[in-house]
Amino acid sequence: MKLFKILETQLKKENNYVADNGELKKWVVINKAQNFDEELLALLLDNAELKSKFFKTVSGATVFNQNLFIQFLEQKNYLNDSYTQYKNKVGLTIGNKFLKQRNEVSLVWPFKDCVLEGGQSREEDKREEIFFNEILAQDEITQLLDPKVLTNVKRIDTSGEKPLDQFNRNADSTITDNLIVKGNNLLALHTLKEEFAGKVKLIYIDPPYNTGGDSFGYNDRFNHSSWLTFMKNRLEAAKELLSNDGSILVQADWNEIHYVKILLDSVFDRENFRNEIIWAYHGPGSPKMKQYNRKHDNILWYSKSNNNWVFNGDDVRMTSEVHVGGFNNEMSADVSDEYTNKGKIPEDWWEAGRDKNEFVEEMSALYDEYEKVQNKDWWKIAVAARIRVDGKKRSGYLTEKPYKLIERLIKAHSNENDIVLDFFAGSGTTGFVSDYLNRQFILVEQLENTHSIIKDRSKEINYVYLELKKYNQTFIEQIEEAKDTKALLKIWELMKEKSFLNYNVDIKKQDEHIEEFKALELAEQKQHLCELLNKNQLYVNLASLNDKQFKCTEEEKRITKDFYQLTK
Repeated sequence: MKLFKILETQLKKENNYVADNGELKKWVVINKAQNFDEELLALLLDNAELKSKFFKTVSGATVFNQNLFIQFLEQKNYLNDSYTQYKNKVGLTIGNKFLKQRNEVSLVWPFKDCVLEGGQSREEDKREEIFFNEILAQDEITQLLDPKVLTNVKRIDTSGEKPLDQFNRNADSTITDNLIVKGNNLLALHTLKEEFAGKVKLIYIDPPYNTGGDSFGYNDRFNHSSWLTFMKNRLEAAKELLSNDGSILVQADWNEIHYVKILLDSVFDRENFRNEIIWAYHGPGSPKMKQYNRKHDNILWYSKSNNNWVFNGDDVRMTSEVHVGGFNNEMSADVSDEYTNKGKIPEDWWEAGRDKNEFVEEMSALYDEYEKVQNKDWWKIAVAARIRVDGKKRSGYLTEKPYKLIERLIKAHSNENDIVLDFFAGSGTTGFVSDYLNRQFILVEQLENTHSIIKDRSKEINYVYLELKKYNQTFIEQIEEAKDTKALLKIWELMKEKSFLNYNVDIKKQDEHIEEFKALELAEQKQHLCELLNKNQLYVNLASLNDKQFKCTEEEKRITKDFYQLTK
């Protein structure tokens, strides 16, 4: 213990190693040691006992025993604020009480007590995810989740795009515009919370299923623990946005649905679980199948409250309804006479990439095989490659979720003028249907290609488009777009001048080893540059709105202040 005290006293001579509460920042010391920091080594060499313990003489030279020093720091009985104090407790508490003190069942996993930013852009597909522990990294988490500055804001209606003068608001000063937000959805939720906390009636999400990939190109290859942390962080933020009589609907498949159920029990309380809906989206299986069909998704419904929620049963009840090929026998009157005869398929409804006659023949056969379904929690609604919104004569758009499915959910759990939120917006079906049903929608999406789809299909919808203002995120995108080492070196020069690098990055040493950098494969070079960037500074925080370093324009300042209703 004597050596512990000597080391602690010596390290505290350097203010950068000491937290506000007087404790040592152990993680900083370890990072310095890993990088053979001259300042740290000088402190250690200045004390005879520490020099004898952590250095040895080799051919007349004094050599730092890095491994021994780091192992010494990582002992569980050293440094009270260290991660080792908590490593056996992460994920094993509910409401600050350990499981052995409680009786309920809990889903536990590594990193449960952490925040995962979890980028969803293609540029971030291969980036190493960062976990911030809720105990050890409170400052980092606070900065990460602070509301962000808004940029590239525009009002879009049937006449096209134009600058936004101001947001429309109701008598309660709540924004009434439909919103489409581009940016990381965790950060966007915490930004939206400033304006919409407790005001959203329905949240519907169809998140990545952790299958290894999906058709919208999400960063879907999280391992199991990372995926659960990714979802937990977002569900906790989403809960704050729901009104007291609001509901959340979470869709998933067999890969994660059972874990999602327990996770939702934890976040929204088990007593607030209302129903599980089974969406059967295909017909009979192949005769060559080697297992039971996996041709359904699960939709879990939780209310915010245990005694107050919206459910409009009369609006969504199905009576002897048959769904085939994306249409049913209860279509609107103006199309039912023409299309409900067996074997007739509307022009917009054949499956993409398939011969129309072949599809008509197959759908005709399925029509005979599908049984009639009463109002139950097992829904037959076939996937259609294209959809039509009855009554408004709009063109169909590629989508994974049929209009009828989303329509039924929104009708059941919200009323006209209520706010509907989807923070995994995909191709924007939730917003498209919400507008048709006279609901206000908020969509959040990060992928560029899906934004182009949303924009294309929303030409008859009025909404406000806005982005979270990027900072280091801009450098990440430039890195991923670079075609060669020469381009990356130019980006590195810009990073040195304008980006926020991690606190332990030594620019001088990076430049000294530039030839080693050039010898790496291009993918390794990109990964290395991304790792140098401070991920807490991917976007510009509201607190930095007037900071000259972030160069927020007068227009960005004006619109951001309007959104947050700031006077200064």
